[in-house]
Amino acid sequence: MKRQVLLFVSLLSLGPVFGQVSYSIPEEMTRGSLVGSIAQDLGLEIKRLISGKAKIYSRNSDQYIELNRERGVLLIKERIDREALCTETVLCALHFQILLENPMEFYTVTVQITDINDNAPTFEKSEMNFKISESATAGSKFVLERAVDLDVGINAVQNYDLKSTNNFALRLHSNPDGQKNVEMVLQKPLDREKQEQISLVLTAVDGGEPQMSGTMQILITVLDVNDNAPVFTQQTYKATVTENSPKGTVVATVTASDADQGSNSKITYSITNTLGNVKKMFEVNTENGQVSLVGTIDFEKTKRFQINIGASDEGGLTDSCKLIVDILDVNDNKPEINIMSKSTVISEDAISTQ
Repeated sequence: MKRQVLLFVSLLSLGPVFGQVSYSIPEEMTRGSLVGSIAQDLGLEIKRLISGKAKIYSRNSDQYIELNRERGVLLIKERIDREALCTETVLCALHFQILLENPMEFYTVTVQITDINDNAPTFEKSEMNFKISESATAGSKFVLERAVDLDVGINAVQNYDLKSTNNFALRLHSNPDGQKNVEMVLQKPLDREKQEQISLVLTAVDGGEPQMSGTMQILITVLDVNDNAPVFTQQTYKATVTENSPKGTVVATVTASDADQGSNSKITYSITNTLGNVKKMFEVNTENGQVSLVGTIDFEKTKRFQINIGASDEGGLTDSCKLIVDILDVNDNKPEINIMSKSTVISEDAISTQ
């Protein structure tokens, strides 16, 4: 097991001793596994840990890490699942202090939890259905669902593959957040008279060892004549909402238009995010594009959401945009004070040393 240890200790001539140490361990280590030799790393003797009644002070880290005074080591107390522990963040760490008495000393400990490839990419749907006109021109785009992988870094989704097709190519667009938008692009015209149904398989693969993958089936029904795809009025919409806004609050309205007439001009809106908790927090009206709150948002947890929205017409052509929602903070948290104290009894007839 590869571990990283960073140590800083400052000694004061009077008063308590402070210091900090940092470790890095992979998730899913078995119970009783060594996290670090805390006594050695802090320059403490075993007898000092015992006489000082060394203990871990934490709100929740002590359920995962335990201190063995007799050996002077930190051990895994309970198996750590990084994805369960840190659902909203890429960087994951446990923070706690080790306290000693007589004299009082306290040391800050950080345990970074690194990811292992223990989750395969998965798609929210087992299949996607498209109705595409045979008049669709080469270059027409069709937005596909992205795969979800709870792992991070190289262990997350790295690439996609589309098989088997002579008519479509796969196109990936990298976003600033590291995610990839997945599109299916028509390479050559369809002919309903030759092939009315097309079945493809989209595969998502990660970069872990061993490599893991997930698949989704894409079913295409070839229709007659739909000449124009929906087009959003903006590629990026922006909105703000306060964290105490009630459910049902309309955050923004996205709008797409279609130059076709009749049923081919009817547009249906949908949220296409498959990552994070966007769908738990927002919904879009399928007919008018109004985006509303359906969950309770908390500025302290998430300060910004990116909502990916698709528009499709009755002929199966699509367009996509994104809505950036910034969360405004309200004063909904009370100040919190943590006090660590040590009391000493002094006799009233004690003689002053001054």
